[in-house]
Amino acid sequence: MSEVRAIFITGGGSGIGRAVARLFASRGWRIGIADVDAAGLDATAALIPSGMVERYVMDVRDRDGWTQALDAFTQASGGRLDVLFNNAGIGTGGPLAEADFAAIDRTIAINFTGVVNGARIGHAYLARTPGSVLLNTASASGIYGSSGLATYSATKFAVRGLSEALDGEWHRDGIKVRCLLPSFIETPLLDGVAGGSNRTIREAVTGAGLELTPVDTVAEAAWKAVHGDAVHTYVGKTAARLRFAARWFPGALRKQMRRSLR
Repeated sequence: MSEVRAIFITGGGSGIGRAVARLFASRGWRIGIADVDAAGLDATAALIPSGMVERYVMDVRDRDGWTQALDAFTQASGGRLDVLFNNAGIGTGGPLAEADFAAIDRTIAINFTGVVNGARIGHAYLARTPGSVLLNTASASGIYGSSGLATYSATKFAVRGLSEALDGEWHRDGIKVRCLLPSFIETPLLDGVAGGSNRTIREAVTGAGLELTPVDTVAEAAWKAVHGDAVHTYVGKTAARLRFAARWFPGALRKQMRRSLR
């Protein structure tokens, strides 16, 4: 098995995935990046030293695509898969009662079923690398349900629960499971229009009084999560505030979420 550690990242064509790819590459890791956006993958790959990155056009909903990509990457990495970073996701918002069913189904399929696919298929590859880690991206929206982001928030709660369950299940296999819960991140994902409204997701987030966090901050948190002992890593002021309020002041937080829809 190769001595160079390896990480496979979904959603590697932009945002958190790109930032994590750059950080891990700068610290000597071999990088595998996967995304539906071929141009985004090319842009990420251009930021990583030649010979240290493999790119895969892949949809996390495609189980055969997962197997093909992980087969190819572990062959390129000399058999290693030290970290599988289940990061791909989409942002959707707006009142649930007005949401398009196709948008609801797509959000659940990418944000949660895609993570389950990565975990289920990735387990066999991780189990062959001692000390490996499954790292999942949840969200501050997975701490307390965010009004106007109901489906998105529910998928991130699900990722959080899956991470806790698998950290217990996979302990005997020598695989750690870690979960990032970042505040809302300053990426183009927030510029999409929230379903059933005239507001962007960015406006829905800031309207609820939630700050945005630089993507490089999340990348550093991902590094610490991989090398740390905590299942959950909370990133940014919003995540810290929601975590505290959900535990100690749930009534006040509930009122704030109601005001955010006005």
